[in-house]
Amino acid sequence: MALRKTKIVATLGPASSEEAVIERLVDAGMDVVRLNFSHGSAQDHIARAELVRDISRRSGRPVGVLCDLQGPKIRIGKFENDRILLKAGDRFILDAACKLGNQERVGLDYKTLPSEVEPGAVLLLDDGRIVLNVEAVNGGEVHCTVAAGGVLSNNKGINRKGGGLSAPALTLKDQEDIRTAVALEADYIAVSFPRSGADIELARHLVREAGGHAAIVAKIERAEAIDALEEIIDAADVIMVARGDLGVEVGDAAVPGLQKRMIRTARMRNKLVITATQMLESMISSPIPTRAEVSDVANAVLDGTDAVMLSGETAVGHYPVESIQAMHRVCLEAEKEYDSHHLQAPINDEFEFIDEAIAMASVYAAEHLNVKAIAALTKSGSSVTWLSRSNTNVPIYALTTERDTRRKLTLYRGVYPYHVEFASQELSKILYDAEETLLRLGAVQRGDLMMLTFGEPIGKAGGTNTLQIVRVGEHRRERH
Repeated sequence: MALRKTKIVATLGPASSEEAVIERLVDAGMDVVRLNFSHGSAQDHIARAELVRDISRRSGRPVGVLCDLQGPKIRIGKFENDRILLKAGDRFILDAACKLGNQERVGLDYKTLPSEVEPGAVLLLDDGRIVLNVEAVNGGEVHCTVAAGGVLSNNKGINRKGGGLSAPALTLKDQEDIRTAVALEADYIAVSFPRSGADIELARHLVREAGGHAAIVAKIERAEAIDALEEIIDAADVIMVARGDLGVEVGDAAVPGLQKRMIRTARMRNKLVITATQMLESMISSPIPTRAEVSDVANAVLDGTDAVMLSGETAVGHYPVESIQAMHRVCLEAEKEYDSHHLQAPINDEFEFIDEAIAMASVYAAEHLNVKAIAALTKSGSSVTWLSRSNTNVPIYALTTERDTRRKLTLYRGVYPYHVEFASQELSKILYDAEETLLRLGAVQRGDLMMLTFGEPIGKAGGTNTLQIVRVGEHRRERH
């Protein structure tokens, strides 16, 4: 399979829970699985994670695990007959005390909604398909006029145009799910609907308290999150451009520009980015994507996203494997047109960390010496983060003895993690083994220039302080 820089995250679900299907997803190029905690039991998620890890071990291809927390359920209740038809101009009541809805009113899972809206507010139901104008609030009743109608069924979500609903990002269910995610050794845990950096810090505290070491993903899907974007990015390890709910709150026309801004800002602050929601939506029922979807994926790649994510396409769609294959093809083609240089650090930047300086020096030298590969010997993955942010065209092979580091690096753009076990702690033999690993992978051939980054003393986390450029095959006997 051709080397692809942009990583693919795929959601598991009813269409992709069988072992044979997951094996095909891995073969097709899936880098990270997403376990959606909005559906399924804790045991379901644990079993799927174990199956993915088993398949990953057998295939020799590392696959990360991302657990996506449900977040607050801001939804209507159920109807007597499961659904109603609303027409523009109809009067309709959102009633916190209603048990079963009818043509005139429906209940609320989110009981505090009446205290958080006022006349003139606009409520968007079912991802914006139904639009209600708030006319009055009477106790626990929100009286509305239907501005845009359609079929409304049980448990559909509610957004307020422009944001402003105060539901906490981490519910009691989320806190329990964090413990489940830690138990299955999640590599990434995604927080839904954060409003501030404090929400992310709370999630990180709960993960650490439960004994976990997962990186924290902030899903940007509230209007308030845009106002606190830099604060949230600084608190998180990764952001997810969650375009569904975000588009409902800020308006669909605003999303493309915000996507570019979020990716650019995250990269500048040395954080990872996942671009998500409806990327290949038509492939839920079609074996090929639309031209618009192909352009959407390609633009995310050209923006510099680390990963693109599939949701319903692989979770419930008829063509989960074909969706991965299509995503792989589109990413590869877009990467051919990608100009990496405008995202590299300016030559006069000052560096705060030694491993950052080594990474930037590596990239500069690699681009000017026709280096075929960079082998980063890493324990924590810190130096690889800098290499990935530099966005060099030279492949970065992260060689590590650490299982958790290898799994986390599955999400990093342009980084290919591999497990190594060094027979000796003698530096010359370790470097020889690293060279042999790249030869075995076909990343380099004898006579090629390759680059090694490592730390002395060997094995110290975050201690990369050395760059070595070698011609493959020279002085091999001396090193051996």
